[in-house]
Amino acid sequence: MASILRVIPFFLLAIGMFYYPQAVVRSAADGLSLWWNYVVPALLPFFILSELLLASGFVHFLGVLMEPLMRPVFRLPGQASFVVAMSLTSGIPIGAILTTRLCQENALTQIEGERLLTFTCNPSPGFMFGAVASSMLLKPELGIVLVGSVYLGNILVGILFRFYGGRGTSSSPAPTSLGRAFQALRKAQGQDPRPFGQMFGDAVRQSVNTILVVGGFIVFFSVLVNMLETYHITGGIGTLIHGLSGGLVSGQEVSALVNGTLEATLGCRSIIDSFSSLNLTIGLLAGVLGWGGLSAFAQVASFTGSANLRFLPFVIGRVLHSIFAFLLSQLFLTLIKIPVFDLHLAPGPFGFMETWQMSSWIFCGIMLCFLLLSLGVRVFYSSK
Repeated sequence: MASILRVIPFFLLAIGMFYYPQAVVRSAADGLSLWWNYVVPALLPFFILSELLLASGFVHFLGVLMEPLMRPVFRLPGQASFVVAMSLTSGIPIGAILTTRLCQENALTQIEGERLLTFTCNPSPGFMFGAVASSMLLKPELGIVLVGSVYLGNILVGILFRFYGGRGTSSSPAPTSLGRAFQALRKAQGQDPRPFGQMFGDAVRQSVNTILVVGGFIVFFSVLVNMLETYHITGGIGTLIHGLSGGLVSGQEVSALVNGTLEATLGCRSIIDSFSSLNLTIGLLAGVLGWGGLSAFAQVASFTGSANLRFLPFVIGRVLHSIFAFLLSQLFLTLIKIPVFDLHLAPGPFGFMETWQMSSWIFCGIMLCFLLLSLGVRVFYSSK
């Protein structure tokens, strides 16, 4: 019986796709446009870079330097700092990919991998500034509120999940030095004897394969959301909840939230079209971006399956992140009068170079902050 139930949804979806081929082609084209214009520029360069940094031993070098920060704050080894920085820079699903790699290399335990996965799943800053704030909302200055809410909410989830898994590891920072960091670098390089040409080619091939997988998920969920709207399933859910709520929530607003539950980009568009209050719109946008959508869940599950990581902590982390991002956005909007920013950004989508430059600067800034914080923690403990 369970096997039949698993087949029925896909069978019904196939029938719907055959009955409305034009809608399928149109929604698939929209998904491909989103993937090409926003996802490829934001992710592909950093996929290649992360593969090269992992293979060259830089992550092991960085791990020794970051141990004094990551262990007390997040109860994670120093290598996790690279995953955090890359996820904040490039967005979904690079956090899941790098977490899986570190688990497979035994740099993380299962509990540590699950702990790290809970707060390394967020949209890229280029997407939040360019696609959501600038192109959809036509208010690029509000990108600061979205990015600040999503990022700070992510860090809060990470701090909260330091208590996940019991008392398995010590939270006191391990002694560190540049000498130990260089020893870890040489050891990692000795374990990977590939010449640079082969290493670079493998990094490009692996990254291109990964970005194609991500594109496939985006196209599939774009078609799925369109089919639900074509068959009025989303509208029916909205009408039902509208009646149950006594008219407090409109059917269009419920449909927008359903779209956000399934796919973040389509949900953001629907929320902007459905809600009139600016503060509520910003809060819901932050919540949807923190949640990520079932499309992001599917991407993460596809990459973490080989590492035997349990999925429930990740789901709980996404729920908490969504709530934190919503509340933080309302706090920021209360404390800051809008508009007060002057970002000199013209409304409209970011191009390739703008996305790359923003992600690069954010990555460098995050790593510099991590290094300074790690140094400060080390000096504090050494003076005690």
